[in-house]
Amino acid sequence: MTNPEIAIFMLSLFIVLVLLGFPIAFTLLAMGVAFGYYAYYDSDRIEFFADLFDNQIFYLLNQNTYSVMENDTLVAIPLFLFMGYVVERANIVHRLFSSLRMAARNLPGSMAVAALITCAIFSTASGIVGAVVTLMGLLAFPAMAAANYDKSFASGVICAGGTLGILIPPSIMLIVYAAIAELSPLRLYAAAVIPGFMLAGFYIIYVIVRAKINPELAPMPSDEDVPPKREIYWQLLTSFVPLTILIMLVLGSILGGLATPAEAAAMGALGAVILAAVYRSLTWEKIKESVFLCAKATAMVCWLFVGSWTFASVFSYLGGHTVIEEWIVSFNLAPWQFLVLAQVIIFLLGWPLEWSEILIIFVPIFLPMLDTFGVNPYFFAMLVALNLQTSFLTPPMAMSAYYLKGVLRSQIELVQIFRGIMPYLAIVIFCMVLMYQFQGLALWLPDVLFGPYVP
Repeated sequence: MTNPEIAIFMLSLFIVLVLLGFPIAFTLLAMGVAFGYYAYYDSDRIEFFADLFDNQIFYLLNQNTYSVMENDTLVAIPLFLFMGYVVERANIVHRLFSSLRMAARNLPGSMAVAALITCAIFSTASGIVGAVVTLMGLLAFPAMAAANYDKSFASGVICAGGTLGILIPPSIMLIVYAAIAELSPLRLYAAAVIPGFMLAGFYIIYVIVRAKINPELAPMPSDEDVPPKREIYWQLLTSFVPLTILIMLVLGSILGGLATPAEAAAMGALGAVILAAVYRSLTWEKIKESVFLCAKATAMVCWLFVGSWTFASVFSYLGGHTVIEEWIVSFNLAPWQFLVLAQVIIFLLGWPLEWSEILIIFVPIFLPMLDTFGVNPYFFAMLVALNLQTSFLTPPMAMSAYYLKGVLRSQIELVQIFRGIMPYLAIVIFCMVLMYQFQGLALWLPDVLFGPYVP
C-alpha cells in the first residue's frame, strides 16, 4: 500500500528512538516488522488466530536475513576486523608510534604528527574508529601530556586521526556502502585512496603549521629524549616497514585485481597473525579476545543490515522514498545544487546520529536521484564518505570525543575535546569543496585501474 504519511512518521519515530538511546539494529528491525505488518496487512486473509502470522513481512524478514548471510562482499568485514584486532592486541601499534615519534623528532608538533601517521596506518589495518581512538588515547595522549602538549590540541589530533578508518581503505564503511548502493567495492576502494590520504595530509600540515606558529601548543623534544640515530633506524625497520608492507600487499592485491576484498582480507588476517608471532606477542588469550571482538562487531553489522533492509523495504513500500524524491526534484535543482543539498542534510544529520544510521537509512534516499541529476555514483560516494567524517567530529554526538573521554576520564574535560576537534571539522569541509572542484581526485584512480565508469 502507498501511505507516505505513515512512512514519514516511521522515519521520524526511528530518529526519536535512536536519540533516546535504543539499540540501532534492533530498533530498525522492530520498526520494520511493526510497520511492515501494517503495510502488508490483509484483513480478508485473517480468519483464525493462527493466521495472524500469515503476513508478508515475516517472509521479507527471512529473505533479508538470508541475503545478508550469502552476501560475498560482507565476508570481508569479519576478516578485516580480525586483522585489526590482532594488530591492536599484539602491541604492534605501540611499536609503530614509538618509531614514528623518533623519526619525526625534528618536525614541529612531532609527536602529534607521529600520532596522525600511526592513526592513518592503523586505520588501513583496522577500519574500526572506536578501536583506533581508544588505543591512541591510551597510547599517544599520555605521551603528549607528559611532553607538555596542550590538551585540546592533543585530543583533537587523536579524535581526527582516529576517524580516518572510515575513509582510508580497507574501510568497513565502504564495504557497507558498496552493499547498500550495489557498487563495486574495488572501485570504491580505488576512489577513496587519494581523498583519504589527502585528508590525512592536510591534518598533518595543519598540525605542523599550528605548532610552528605557536610552539607552546606542542613543545619540541629535548636532546636527552631523542635516542641515537641507529636505534631510530632499527625501530623503523622492525615496526614501520613490516606493517606497511602487509597493508600495501592487502591494498595492492585489491586494487590490482589480484584478489577480491574478502580474499585480501583473509591474507591480511593471516599476515597480522604471522607478524604478531614474529614479534613474540601472540598468545592464546589475545587470539581469543580478537575472535570474540570480531564476532561481536560482525554480528552487530549483520543485524544492522537485516534491520536496515527490512526498514528500507517497508519505508519504500509505503511510498516514503517516492515522496521525498518527488519533493526534491520539484525544486528543479541544478546538479551542483542537489549535491550541496544532499551533503548539507547529511552534515546536519551527523550532529545527532552516527555514520551507520546515516548511511543505512538516509543515503539510500538520495541514490535513486543520482541518474536524474547526472551524478557519478562513485563521486557521490566519496563526498558522502568525507562528509561522514563529520558525524564523529560534530557535537553533540561526536562519538570520537566520547570514545576518548571514556578512556581518559578525569584527565580532560569534554568541552576541551570539542574545542580541539573543531579545526579538523573545517579541514574536512575544505577537502569536500576541493574534491568537488577537482573530481578527478576521486575518479582518476578507479578509471585508470578499471576503465571509465559505465552506468
